[in-house]
Amino acid sequence: MSPRMGKKRVLYGLAPDTPHGFGYEMSWIAVLTSDTEAVLDALGVDGETASNWNSGIGTVYDHWLGPERVFVSPPVDGWTFVVSVALPHPVGPGYIDKCTPLLVRLARKFVDVQYYFSYPALDFYSWVRFRDGQLVRAFASTAQGVIWSKGRYTRAEQALGLKLFEFRGVRGREGDAGSEILMSPTEEQVMQIARSWSRDPTTLSASDASPALGYITHAPLVWRTERVRKSAA
Repeated sequence: MSPRMGKKRVLYGLAPDTPHGFGYEMSWIAVLTSDTEAVLDALGVDGETASNWNSGIGTVYDHWLGPERVFVSPPVDGWTFVVSVALPHPVGPGYIDKCTPLLVRLARKFVDVQYYFSYPALDFYSWVRFRDGQLVRAFASTAQGVIWSKGRYTRAEQALGLKLFEFRGVRGREGDAGSEILMSPTEEQVMQIARSWSRDPTTLSASDASPALGYITHAPLVWRTERVRKSAA
């Protein structure tokens, strides 16, 4: 059962339940820890409320509640998931990067921290991994092309069968096309990276973990996208 309204407040399910899948049209952080409360502390969020998987995933996918809520899951195979479309996203020039500082803060406390974003409506796909406090790889592409490409091309990306130059486009190519070609990642390829590095969240099922509770919290205002302010002349 999804969250429901009661006397002007949202009521979340408190009956412990087993994992529910997510991932499509969503962003999430996978943190290698079974300490859900430690993840909450590292995120710097306040006012968390206990919630089961059903209400938690239902909330972040809700058109009204989702843009302002975050679900921090119970652990699954040693991984805790932070799920929300309100997470800071990779941005290009002209915007303040709020995604990297958040991931760096988490990476200082946890050995493996991964960020994913898959949203076909925006043609936005991303994967980022920090290991032992160091950036391993950061990739993000939008309709405008690649906006992040940091670190070495990984084996997991090679397994997708896509070359980085294909993401960026090829001009003047001979053959049937004879013009610019732009290849973009897909949702399934984002999930393949997640499957290689941690867990594909779309495949989570009741058999993956015992019934438990996670937390719902409001997304901090400081996570909202901001343009870089131009200095006065």
